[in-house]
Amino acid sequence: MVNEFWRIPLLIQNHFFRFLSTQPRPAMRFHTLSALSLIFILSLVVSADSPQRVPLPVADADAKTQAEMKPYTELLEHTEVEMDMLPIAGGQFLMGSPESEEDRGDDESPQHKVTVAPFWMSKCEITWDAYDAWGEEMDQRRRELLSLPKTPRDIAVDGVSKPTEPYTDMSFGMGREGYPAICMTQHAARTFCKWLSAKTGRYYRLPTEPEWEYACRAGTTTAYSFGDDPDQLDEYAWYAGNTDFNYQPVGQKKPNPWGLHDMHGNAAEWVLDQYTPYETIKSTDNPLQIPTKLYPRVVRGGGWEHDADQLRSAARMPSSPEWKDQDPQVPRSIWYHTDALSVGFRVVRPLTEPSEEEKKQKWENTLPVQLDPVE
Repeated sequence: MVNEFWRIPLLIQNHFFRFLSTQPRPAMRFHTLSALSLIFILSLVVSADSPQRVPLPVADADAKTQAEMKPYTELLEHTEVEMDMLPIAGGQFLMGSPESEEDRGDDESPQHKVTVAPFWMSKCEITWDAYDAWGEEMDQRRRELLSLPKTPRDIAVDGVSKPTEPYTDMSFGMGREGYPAICMTQHAARTFCKWLSAKTGRYYRLPTEPEWEYACRAGTTTAYSFGDDPDQLDEYAWYAGNTDFNYQPVGQKKPNPWGLHDMHGNAAEWVLDQYTPYETIKSTDNPLQIPTKLYPRVVRGGGWEHDADQLRSAARMPSSPEWKDQDPQVPRSIWYHTDALSVGFRVVRPLTEPSEEEKKQKWENTLPVQLDPVE
């Protein structure tokens, strides 16, 4: 129904002109001016609040029930970038770690049962290839070079913010093609998701902290998705114990039981939540700790520069203002964490897309509002 709202002004216009044709000529001028003004206003309101969504056709991307969900490959139109998406069945799990777990953090208690709804999750972390399609507008540059007309999705992405120019290469020379995008703020990761939603016609966002841990554990209750022995990490993760002081291309290590790569290590991953003590969390059904301040927010999974204990399934990492220490800009950028060289993200797509009101009140709700300074 949402996708049909754009037709309303046109329907009003058609009915009006039918009515007008039956009226005496003296009344026509007044009615014409009044009604066309109304139509114009309605067009602005409707198109702004409920833009037409025309999803890019992708095999196996559509499902109405959990049983119908299949893996699919999302395409970034006008580029060669693809993103593999895996179905994650909904369910209930015990979030946090038991007191018996070695090297656990105090912020992983108390353990608590959480229910999550089904969703798709990107098989790997978002790469620079995908991130630059947004940040550098590589998709639109290529479309223009090929003299291709704009699709409804191209028109939609015009309304999504882009990051400002970084003061340096944010990969810091560690590699770009096929490597995870890093050094972005949560705001930047959230905005990428808005762009991806407009770009594909399907709703994407960051995972919640419970969704992330649920997918990472993949039905396990051990410290890692492969067991309790950190000596096995070399098979599954890039971390301080096996990297040469830099990250690695995504998807090289063994996946977890649900097929997700690099849930442990390589790039730690943003989630939607404010970093909050578990004892203060009351909701257990698809919970989200809506951010009300910039710091701290939650990053999960650990990265290439972290020790084994920080890669555990239950390990939590709070963001910090120190992640901007090298940023020379005044005020400091809303887009970049210059000192978060091991922080990236992956995306999810819920089976049931929330309403626009639900997005506003919950899934896309975050404070303070982030705006670039006015020059």
